Order: sequence, then C-alpha cells, then structure tokens
Amino acid sequence: MSFAIIETGGKQYKVSASKILEIEKLNAKVGETIKFKNVLLLNDSKSTEIGSPSVEGATVEAKLLDNVKDRTILVFHKRRRKHSRKKNGHRQRHSKIQITKILAKGGKVIDEAKITEKKKAVKEDKKVVKKEVKK
Repeated sequence: MSFAIIETGGKQYKVSASKILEIEKLNAKVGETIKFKNVLLLNDSKSTEIGSPSVEGATVEAKLLDNVKDRTILVFHKRRRKHSRKKNGHRQRHSKIQITKILAKGGKVIDEAKITEKKKAVKEDKKVVKKEVKK
C-alpha cells in the first residue's frame, strides 16, 4: 500500500489514493484540482523516501469536493457576582478533498485513484391520461 505524508494549514496528513479528508479551508472553487508540493514522506510498496524537510519534485493532487463548516463551539465567559456574562459561537471552515494522484520525482505516478462518478437517476414524469367515455 502506497501513501504520502503532506503538510497543509500547519498540520500533517497521511494520505493515500481515493482518500477523503477535511483540511483547513483553501481558497479554491469546488471541483478544482489542487496540488500539494510540500510532501514530507513518500512510501511505495518497494521503497520509502524521506524528505529533509520535503521530498523534491514530489506532489500530491487532490480534487476539492466541498467547502464546509465544522460544528458550533460555544465560548462562554462569566464573572461571578458581577452580573457580567458573554456568550459567543464559532464554526471553523474546512475544505473536503479527495486525493486523486500521488506523484514522485519526474512526474512518476505512484498511486492513482479510480474515480467512479455516480450517475444521477433521472425520473421521468409519467402522466396518466384518463379517457372519458361518453354514453
């Protein structure tokens, strides 16, 4: 099993092909391909490359699926006996991505996702026509 370790948004993620994960928000449109060039480690079924600090020429490609918000975090401050309290909420923004390719030096493909897009079922409106019989 081949995988890579990338760094984005100040965090490190272990990724493999076709994996879906949530990372810090990226400024990109839904459906765009994103390239991560800060690859810290590459692992193939045969060898492992460790970067110092990153592997030169290695990239990881991903497709942006959606920009989402995390659950609400409540921030509550109260000072006792002062009749003072403050309540705030916060929702962190995330980007949901799917890893499509892991590329080594020179553009050699280590792992590639087999993306199968679901076909949307088209519902046909069937209208029932009633025939009136005259007597």
